[in-house]
Amino acid sequence: MDSTKIVLSILEETYIIHKLDQSTKLPEGLTDCEFYSLSNSQEELSLVCPDQILIQSENSSPNWKCLKVAGPLDLKLTGILAGLSDTLEKAKISIFAISTFETDYLLIQKQVLETAKTALKSAGYKFL
Repeated sequence: MDSTKIVLSILEETYIIHKLDQSTKLPEGLTDCEFYSLSNSQEELSLVCPDQILIQSENSSPNWKCLKVAGPLDLKLTGILAGLSDTLEKAKISIFAISTFETDYLLIQKQVLETAKTALKSAGYKFL
């Protein structure tokens, strides 16, 4: 997809990525957050949530900012995440990607946010 047609926004919160024990009880208030993501597999339970949500975890990685692709996006579209991740890879910025039914989210470390914005704008992406 043409990068000049992709519009991104930066969510206000700073996020933390947790690896949880399968039996972890989710914290109150989680579903009130603007954005959170819970993923479960046979190997792990992962939670992305605002960093002010307190939870005990096996491991965590703090200080992530979240870029949201303006949607809704048609599920038949291709190359959106590939274009974004390729642009950020060229800038040496790692990502944690999450997709939902209607759009995509990219988490990047807070300290490289401005570098990421510059790289994405140079590649034709727009920001709200």
